[in-house]
Amino acid sequence: MGRTLIFIIVLNLAFQLLYGGEQDPMSYTNSVFDKRIKTVQLYKEGWNFSYPIIKLNGGEKLLLHFDLLDDQAETYYYTFTHCDKDWNKSDIFTNEYIEGFPDNPIEDMKPSFNTTVKYFHYTLAFPNDRISFLLSGNYILSVYPYGEPETPVLTQRFIITEDKAKIDFRAYRPLITAFNNTGQQFDFTVDLSGIPVTDPLRNVFCFVLQNGRWNNAKKNLKPDFTGNNVLKFNAMSEKNIFSAGNEFRYFDIKSIRYQTEFVRRIDYVSPNYNIFLAPSESREFKPYFFWQDFNGKYYIASDEGRDPETDADYVYVYFTLPSKYMITGGNMYVSGGLNNWNLDDNNIMTFNPQQGQYECTMLLKQGWYNYEYVFLRKGDTEGIASIFEGNHFETENDYVVLVYYRNPRERFDRMIGTAAANTNNRLTY
Repeated sequence: MGRTLIFIIVLNLAFQLLYGGEQDPMSYTNSVFDKRIKTVQLYKEGWNFSYPIIKLNGGEKLLLHFDLLDDQAETYYYTFTHCDKDWNKSDIFTNEYIEGFPDNPIEDMKPSFNTTVKYFHYTLAFPNDRISFLLSGNYILSVYPYGEPETPVLTQRFIITEDKAKIDFRAYRPLITAFNNTGQQFDFTVDLSGIPVTDPLRNVFCFVLQNGRWNNAKKNLKPDFTGNNVLKFNAMSEKNIFSAGNEFRYFDIKSIRYQTEFVRRIDYVSPNYNIFLAPSESREFKPYFFWQDFNGKYYIASDEGRDPETDADYVYVYFTLPSKYMITGGNMYVSGGLNNWNLDDNNIMTFNPQQGQYECTMLLKQGWYNYEYVFLRKGDTEGIASIFEGNHFETENDYVVLVYYRNPRERFDRMIGTAAANTNNRLTY
């Protein structure tokens, strides 16, 4: 009897390790699980380049856009999951954070028009008449086929904030000599005067994102000083330093008839258009040069159509990065919002020893794109862009501060304040 009980316990533990409980942890990230789903964007209504953050009961909406590359439309439903500050499922019931129906169909769907690649464009605006939110915090939006809620085709992160904490954020050229020319350092203060916070040193957690990315976020930061309901995070250590990077590379594929800057050739080989970008140059040791970019984002547009949502075509884009040698110990990727900042099979580069270059082909919708080249070492989760891009403290970047509060009497993390800042014209030397 004893041996049987031990065997059952061990078997159950093994099952948990293999399957991870009720839902794949990957579903709590910005992910696409169906290769037919492309061009997933989530932003605030009226501002395509905004980060997916809205105020609780503030009257704002988020817009989700995505395409299904297929001749036949499918019926998709959506639902929401509340998460803690570390993007684990919160220990609360659905009716505690959602008012309305927890699962609803996406009804705004349009077929593509006059494109070589057939697709259906889906749009979802929320909160809406069917569903609204009762709590602040981190949320996951899951989209799934009808009747298959356990197998989402895509998931997206977004945040609902109470905006009760006042945040003052500043970026500096790093004070530490080792990062003086390659990094950006920040400090900020959080004023909790309007919030009855119990023990802020233990119950308040701050995160800082660079250009909206989560894979290099500074997490669970603790203040250096507290007093009079104010938390101060000073630029006193390496924990407050980001690699500054460089301005993002870009290309314009709004037209399939005319070559634009950085487009070397446009070929039509039935049934698809193929766009070959000019070979990229290494910028690792080149001086800094400013140009206006989207900080890694992209914008869908088409010169040949009226409605880019349905008239923009999908084309194969060819990237080449000259390199005398293959870099060992990891893989090279084309990185940016064009792949949700993920580093996976969709944007991995292969090394061509005969041509002496890295190569990558991606199927992208027409528009204007930012990107950079990132090297990911085996076993790491944060890529390194400096190998071909360089790092310059002058680089223009966005930073977003997120302030979470866990009330000891509650079972979820509240988002009590957010703030966004840009280093352009604000970087202190």
